[in-house]
Amino acid sequence: MDRLDAMDLFTRIVEARSFTKVASDLGLPRSTLTDAIKRLEARLGVSLLHRTTRVVRPTLDGEAYYRRCLSILSEVEDAEAAFSGAQPKGRLRVHVHGILARHFLLPSLPDFVARYPELEIEIGEGDRLVDLVREGVDCVLRVGVPADSDLIIRKLASLEEVTCASPAYLDRFGTPETLDALEGHQMVGFKSTATGAVLPLEFVINGQVKAVSLPAPVTVSGADTLAHCGRLGLGLIQKPRYSAAEDLASGRLVEVLRDTPPPASPVSILYPRARHLSARVRAFVDWADSALRQDTGAQA
Repeated sequence: MDRLDAMDLFTRIVEARSFTKVASDLGLPRSTLTDAIKRLEARLGVSLLHRTTRVVRPTLDGEAYYRRCLSILSEVEDAEAAFSGAQPKGRLRVHVHGILARHFLLPSLPDFVARYPELEIEIGEGDRLVDLVREGVDCVLRVGVPADSDLIIRKLASLEEVTCASPAYLDRFGTPETLDALEGHQMVGFKSTATGAVLPLEFVINGQVKAVSLPAPVTVSGADTLAHCGRLGLGLIQKPRYSAAEDLASGRLVEVLRDTPPPASPVSILYPRARHLSARVRAFVDWADSALRQDTGAQA
């Protein structure tokens, strides 16, 4: 059994949490799998698996090795597919901004699945920083200006942002017509998951961005909670127009300071340089690009 076969066997055992199930699936004696993993552990000089009578699970070293194996096996598959002209296949792990994905991507996800039936798509959700290589993630979809990194960054679209507040808040504090009128106002604080800092409100004036920090009696770290606090009258908020559209149409929120809007937020896909020629990543990036461009809320 060569190294790639051993890696493939190891990943199957980790995912099935069982030697017996994998042996049955592959039609091999269980002893063959046990011997292969023992040789693999001996070659690496570490223990990869915790074995009990009920379950098999990876050690910390095993978890890290599992992620690297996924990356290597994926690259081999992609290299072969590139020369054979085969359809992308295998597991595609993506990490997305949840609200953005539900609005722009998920409605057309059935079409993507139908177009690439041999792909197995695993979608993680959140705004946390993801170590793509270590965690075995193929690409991430993010809103905002990406931090400097060694990743390839492909900008897909820009999302128009709005400043808004509830009618109850504006009745209490007044409707600001200019930035100077923001004195005496307050905002719902939004904490950056990347830096932990509370982000200021931002406004574009003559092509320049001006940051304004206001008192924030409440600070949150989730976009849904930010919107809910805005509807409750706890302060001014800024959010993408597409996600505020329903609240603006119903009157639960009112747009203010239209003449000095927030800067648009870029939407980007990031992926490791080693995945640049991945057929799976290329298929997903092209589809996500198309999905965003087709929606009138995303200005490509």
